[in-house]
Amino acid sequence: MTQAGLEPRRRAVALMTQVTEDHLPLHTPHRLDEVLQGLPPEDRARALRLATEALRWANRSDRLLGPHLRMKPEDPVLNAMRLALYEINVTGAPSHAAVNAAVSIVKKSKAGLVNAVLRNVGRTETDWNALPPPMTAKWLRKRLIARYKKDAVAAMEIAHAQTPPLDITVKSDPAGWAEKLGASLLPTGNLRLANAGQVSVLEGFDAGEWWVQDAGASLPALLLDAKPGERVLDLCAAPGGKTMQLINAGADVTALDISDNRVVRLRENLARVDMTAHLVVADALEWTPETAFEAILLDAPCTATGTLRRHPDLGFAKDGTELETLLPLQAALIDRALTWLKPGGRLVYCTCSLLPEEGEAQLESALKRHPDITVSDTLPTGVDPAWKAPGGGLRLRPDFWPDQGGIDGFFTALLRKPA
Repeated sequence: MTQAGLEPRRRAVALMTQVTEDHLPLHTPHRLDEVLQGLPPEDRARALRLATEALRWANRSDRLLGPHLRMKPEDPVLNAMRLALYEINVTGAPSHAAVNAAVSIVKKSKAGLVNAVLRNVGRTETDWNALPPPMTAKWLRKRLIARYKKDAVAAMEIAHAQTPPLDITVKSDPAGWAEKLGASLLPTGNLRLANAGQVSVLEGFDAGEWWVQDAGASLPALLLDAKPGERVLDLCAAPGGKTMQLINAGADVTALDISDNRVVRLRENLARVDMTAHLVVADALEWTPETAFEAILLDAPCTATGTLRRHPDLGFAKDGTELETLLPLQAALIDRALTWLKPGGRLVYCTCSLLPEEGEAQLESALKRHPDITVSDTLPTGVDPAWKAPGGGLRLRPDFWPDQGGIDGFFTALLRKPA
């Protein structure tokens, strides 16, 4: 195998090990750039894609590897074998090429082990497609079963095993853009492309006619329903998909985020679509606006467990201990945001999480702390009434829209302040 063909695989294993050993998400900016440094753009994209999909299927790979391992090998070795089995069984790569690559990637002292194990797996002729879908990480699966029961979690795991389509939000004329791009038009007005390829070469990207945004992520701004001329605050705004929706609706938007680097990215994204907002780099728990807002969108920091279909690495990078700091932070952000609303103003609280602690329970607690606040039962266009959460708000799960490619898991609620 040429060095050119081997190098993206080598970097993919390094990225996987960053997740499984260091518990850092794949898209941790400085680490991602460090691992992929020196690769041309097409190889960077390939390495990231290989790492993402090999982690998606890691649980199934481990089922094949388990009978041939006396003990779990160190993470770089295990990840090299996971990558080889993903390539052989999902992408259809020649077995010899994938095995040879894995052998070349690991330390020489482990090369014999990798070669023997992978060839033994190949000789068993186990039907990869007959194996169960990859199971969610144990720490998360236990919580999800307690909330949604086993059948629903099994349906979510089927959704998590599918490479998700690309969703985009257009500035205008979604039907026209659907025809131009060969995309399907979703009930929410988003477009969905099954095999998008390289995003930046699609028609309309350079002209800033649309932006990438999962349909689930677009619902909070649709629920807020910003009006032309309204002063609207987008809290925790980067990378900016919801900010763009609010601007596109005609609102006067202030976009706040705590991270300098994230605001730089937000500014770049706004520039591409030729939009402007009042950008603020600040800690929302310390910042105070000069005047109140008619509407606020709070996309609160969370475990992001609702995005596992797009980011399968999160099941490895997180373990649930994050909730100890996230839950009080979410509550504090809700309380603070409510003080910045004008009388009669509205607040959308949302998290891209499947955990009720970060959604339904936060809403219930907020209503107890603020008994004058009401929850709207308004449904955005295209939302199935079955998605309503029992205590108010919307509960999205990845197994919704199964015939259309699924949707990210979200909890979203619209709160109204008394006039």
